[in-house]
Amino acid sequence: MLRRYLAAVAVLATCCTGAALAAGSDSVAPYHVGTATRVIHPPVARNWRGARTEALLTNIWYPVDPALPEAAHEIGAPGNPVFIGHPRAVDAPLSPAHAKYPLLVLSHGTGGSAASLDWLASALAAQGYIVAGVNHPGNNAMEPVTFEGFLLWWERATDVSEVLDSLLADPTLAAHIDTSRIGAVGFSLGGYTVLELAGARTDQKQFLDFCASSAADAICRPPEMNSLPGGPHMPDHLPAATTASMARSGESYRDPRIKAVFAIAPALGEAFNQASFTDVHIPVSLLAGTADATAPVQTNIQRIAGLLPNATVHMVPGASHYTFLDTCLPGVADRAPGTCKDGPGVDRDTVHEQAVEQALAFFSNTLPAQTQ
Repeated sequence: MLRRYLAAVAVLATCCTGAALAAGSDSVAPYHVGTATRVIHPPVARNWRGARTEALLTNIWYPVDPALPEAAHEIGAPGNPVFIGHPRAVDAPLSPAHAKYPLLVLSHGTGGSAASLDWLASALAAQGYIVAGVNHPGNNAMEPVTFEGFLLWWERATDVSEVLDSLLADPTLAAHIDTSRIGAVGFSLGGYTVLELAGARTDQKQFLDFCASSAADAICRPPEMNSLPGGPHMPDHLPAATTASMARSGESYRDPRIKAVFAIAPALGEAFNQASFTDVHIPVSLLAGTADATAPVQTNIQRIAGLLPNATVHMVPGASHYTFLDTCLPGVADRAPGTCKDGPGVDRDTVHEQAVEQALAFFSNTLPAQTQ
């Protein structure tokens, strides 16, 4: 069994920030990008992790006719944007070029949001994918975070599956989704989430023991936890719903509708043991930067790859964890250096292009179009 650690060094001949990326450096993206939102209320009781908004707020990116105009936009709080958004056509009709399109469900990182991966979702939509990203309750940038949102990681897989349930019943989109071509893509804790959707099982005790040991590293205390009321400390009392969720942390959250997963800078490698991937039988691709100090390479992507030797692995020289977030607006780096500043010689847009190339190649191979 062979693990492939390939340096992603391909640079597109031309690019501009926010432009739709093509599958090859000399081609043009065949679609413009449409966006829509859904507020999903699952029909069954579920664990909201103390979130203020008891709904699954979902961003959707999809291909639209290239003749339709796109409008520039910025991402962040009103009056205080952080990221450059891809131009978009809000609520535009889905392109009629094909009757059905493949679907990718998207999971964001700790304390982030689906919109923080707009660079990736838009590029995939411009190439003919419908992409749907949920803001995970209790652990997103759109509302106050909660301790349960950081602790109950496995609940995120249920978020994604319930979004998928809703999309496959959506009166506008359902008829246009190719149910034989559904994949998942995630970043950081979202990378862990898509591995759960592939069939991985969590060993929470192993992770907690790791974080209580002298080997503990940055993954045990993500900086986003500092925004918790009272700081990143275990509460004296856990609600009954939290305790019940922890008791089922090791269950399978495999969603058989998902046929391939692409994990970027996957986190919580120490939450997986030798048996965690026994039930993973679909293609998996792993991507991270060699300078990732937030989800350290040895205890995360390399550990996961060692437990999942059939996965393909790509390492981007010099890229850090937050290189895989959207490109920041000019001037923002000074007030958000951890999010916006990359290492010497690292160009975030170029890394994004490389990541998109890897994702497109992976999903083209694992979710191939049906021949006529």
